[in-house]
Amino acid sequence: MSSLSLSEQLTFSTIRIECELSDGSISTGTGFFFRFCDDGQTNIPAIVTNKHVVADAVRGRLHFNVSDASGNPQEAKHNWIVIEDFEASWVMHPLKEIDLCIMPILPIINHLNMQNVEPFFISLDSSLLIDDEYLKGLNSIEDILMIGYPNGIWDSINNMPIVRRGVTATHPGLNYNGRKEFMIDAACFPGSSGSPVFLYNPASYNDKKGNTIFQNRIKLLGVLYAGPQHTATGDIEIINVPTNQKPISISRIPNNLGIIIKSFLLKDFDSLLRDISR
Repeated sequence: MSSLSLSEQLTFSTIRIECELSDGSISTGTGFFFRFCDDGQTNIPAIVTNKHVVADAVRGRLHFNVSDASGNPQEAKHNWIVIEDFEASWVMHPLKEIDLCIMPILPIINHLNMQNVEPFFISLDSSLLIDDEYLKGLNSIEDILMIGYPNGIWDSINNMPIVRRGVTATHPGLNYNGRKEFMIDAACFPGSSGSPVFLYNPASYNDKKGNTIFQNRIKLLGVLYAGPQHTATGDIEIINVPTNQKPISISRIPNNLGIIIKSFLLKDFDSLLRDISR
């Protein structure tokens, strides 16, 4: 793992989610690995995505990279696991308006281990989360990185995601339209739902006073879930980023903007998981 650069580690933090829906159609979305209830000794590994990614999914498939004997990812080697009753396998955020859900994956890891498969992934953790105070200390325009599977596109041989760059489109320290969200300027296509969005400064960055800080700064800003689109009549609508590529009217035009759920809301799952594990 030590041989991987910071950016390479980030690309191993996501997982492709494929869903077979109740109507027989197939959709794709993005998930990422996160360690919950981490006290330094134990933790609960899980996958994070949007509720709408797994909604109505009767069956799901998750693609895992594979470790070699040294604990490094094997090139062009990955396994997948099929899960029945897929939607019911996820723990939903307790607030209906928060489009987040998680799946604890220790049983999956144990299942793969029994088949002599050691999955390789990089879990994000609470050290990457930032609260409102930290967010307010950021500039209005910050460089961001989004990792996922737009339009279902991926490196299918190496099981690797697609990386997109952009900037914050609203100040991340403000609650966009009164919700714990902000907006980014990046192309957000079907399949990108659930993508982690990082504050990404690999070498240096400028603070609010214009000082240049010569160190890296990588934080999890949040999770993509929706974006505005405008219609031929000029109306603006906010819709969840689609998970499948259905034909749509040409009058519905994406604005290449995405709405991001702030990352500190992931902390809400800790208490839920502790209750479940009792």
